[in-house]
Order: sequence, then C-alpha cells, then structure tokens
Amino acid sequence: MPHGRPLQVPDDGMTTRARRNTPVLAVHTGAGKGKSTAAFGMALRAWNAGLNIAVFQFVKSAKWKVGEEAVFRHLGRLHDEHGVGGPVEWHKMGAGWSWSRKRGDEHDHAAAAADGWAEIARRLAAQRHDFYVLDEFTYPLKWGWVDVDDVLARLRNRPGRQHVVITGRDAPPALVQAADLVTEMAKIKHPMDAGRKGQKGIEW
Repeated sequence: MPHGRPLQVPDDGMTTRARRNTPVLAVHTGAGKGKSTAAFGMALRAWNAGLNIAVFQFVKSAKWKVGEEAVFRHLGRLHDEHGVGGPVEWHKMGAGWSWSRKRGDEHDHAAAAADGWAEIARRLAAQRHDFYVLDEFTYPLKWGWVDVDDVLARLRNRPGRQHVVITGRDAPPALVQAADLVTEMAKIKHPMDAGRKGQKGIEW
C-alpha cells in the first residue's frame, strides 16, 4: 500500500469517505512478543485523536501491575481534568471487572471471562466506546470460555464506528477470517531463550 493508497479500489458502491470511516476489527496473534504492545500503540493514537478508549485484559489478574495501565490511567486523568485526548477505562480479569457485583472470584476464570465478554457486548450494542482493546482475548475463545460464534456475530453487527483490537496467541481461524487487519508476530529471537528473565520496562 504505497503512500497510504490501496492497490485496488473495490466496486462496492461506497464513497472513498465512507470506506475510510468503516470501523476496523484488528487481530494481533502469533508466538512472538509485541501483540499487546502494538495494540496499546494503536490505542495511544486513538486517544490522541480524542476517541473514547476501553481496555479489557482477559488473562491478567487485577493484582498484576502493567506499565501501560499506569500510562493510560494518567492519560484518562489528563482528559478528565484538561480536556486533552479522549476518556479512558481500564479493566482486568476477575475482581478488576469494576461493574461486577462479585468480589474475590478471580479464580473462577471461565466465569470471569464470560462476565467480561457479556459486559463488552452490552457496551458495543450501546456504542459506549470508540476504541476497544480486548487484550489476550484469544485465550478464552480457544479454551471455550467464550463462544466464538457469539463474539463474531456481535462484532460483525456492532453499530456505529467502534474499532476493536484483539490480542493473543492462537487466534481462532474464524476470527482471523472476519478481521479487517491481522498481524502475526513471529518470534525470531528472545532474551528468555538465553536464560534471561523479563525486565522492568521491557516486559512490564
């Protein structure tokens, strides 16, 4: 796609403007590092454009500290206090689902994942946000905790201009097929292959 121009223009009856404004479903998958990092980079651009951001982390415990979370919470405050960028919400598995009445249930991972997806589906129907990051969401799909067909139907029929980015290994083929943008991260080398542990500022 040289100079940002498509190689071919489909004969779909849409104007260039309408095609440009079509909401994007993106999937970052593969065994390599950087899937979530790339999604958060997209979210950063979206925040700068004033879009309403929502992040849902499906495997990470509410107790785990994630570097990007601190940054986006700060950006959310910057918006709330000074009107810069867009609003931000950040939710994590289990007790991190702030709308859930259940507390201390994070060990029931399947139920927590289903609860998280149900809330996202409600928000999609209500057009609550402009840009969603469903981090590590491929795992609940792979493990059967969340129904793939239901997810695809709701994503396909989501109203308005709601962009969705899904990350995680082993994305279901049907999700890959449905997505507009798919990136596979391939691992060539990793410090852990040489016995080096994760580092602050690199892995978290």
